[in-house]
Amino acid sequence: MNSYSIVAEGLGKRFGDTTALDGFDLRVAGGSVCALLGPNGAGKTTAVRVLTTLARPHSGRALVAGFDVARRPAEVRRRIGLAGQEAAVDEILTGRENLEMWGRLHHLGAAAARRRAGELLERFGLAEAADRRVRHYSGGMRRRLDLAAAFIQAPRVLFLDEPTTGLDPRSRTEVWRTVRALADAGSTVLMTTQYLFEADQLARQIAVIDGGRVIADDTPERLKSLIGGDHLDLVVRDPARLGDAAAVLAGVAQAEPVADADARRLTAPVRDRVAALTTVVRELERRGIEVEDVSLRRPTLDEVFLSLTAEAAA
Repeated sequence: MNSYSIVAEGLGKRFGDTTALDGFDLRVAGGSVCALLGPNGAGKTTAVRVLTTLARPHSGRALVAGFDVARRPAEVRRRIGLAGQEAAVDEILTGRENLEMWGRLHHLGAAAARRRAGELLERFGLAEAADRRVRHYSGGMRRRLDLAAAFIQAPRVLFLDEPTTGLDPRSRTEVWRTVRALADAGSTVLMTTQYLFEADQLARQIAVIDGGRVIADDTPERLKSLIGGDHLDLVVRDPARLGDAAAVLAGVAQAEPVADADARRLTAPVRDRVAALTTVVRELERRGIEVEDVSLRRPTLDEVFLSLTAEAAA
């Protein structure tokens, strides 16, 4: 287990009659980013709370940075950082004052807290705004400041609970850049997110949780392969020719094409992407079926997520 920064085995957690975690298993390698995905109420936040010692499991065990979260919680806390869904920063203080305050709360001396705050402001791209009050920060700047506070003690493991919820695309990109840099520097990051595209962009490992347990755990590419390889999409110009185009696509598809009549769109999985595309384009032209768009794509994590959670529900 030494190569893993996070190990969870059979974790169970109940709140009265509600079971939040039911045999939760997970292993995250050191220096990697793992995204924990799942529908609302699946147990994502509860799993983070258990792994960060904020909640005690009723069964199973978990090791974070090599220490048991139930038996040695103080050792775990010394080695982790946590950023929740809401940025825990004081709007009245400046960015520098916020980080110095967090440093003192972590028992750093005044000089050490000041030095560490300066290092983190530089590292997280906030040096120019260091002495500006946080109430004047953008959403992305506040989130980066919150991440910086989580790194006061240079944690080996960082937990991010939906770090970009409510942020605009520019601010979300800023947070992504920061998370990548942290992983590149050797930190392990476990993040929960509702944005599947975000998980695809950042994570080397994706674990899908539903009903309090992990139902899939692999790389993004391997998870996508669970529902087939490449997909061919096309949009016909004339809605009346949708059926004719479906017949053309069915000739090269591995499964029956799925039609969206309102969007005049057809999609189907194909095996030999180049040959399938060439054949379809030629046959559409031969039959006089005009299309507005035709493209090849890989399955998305959205499709994987919907497929997996639907199977779990069934």
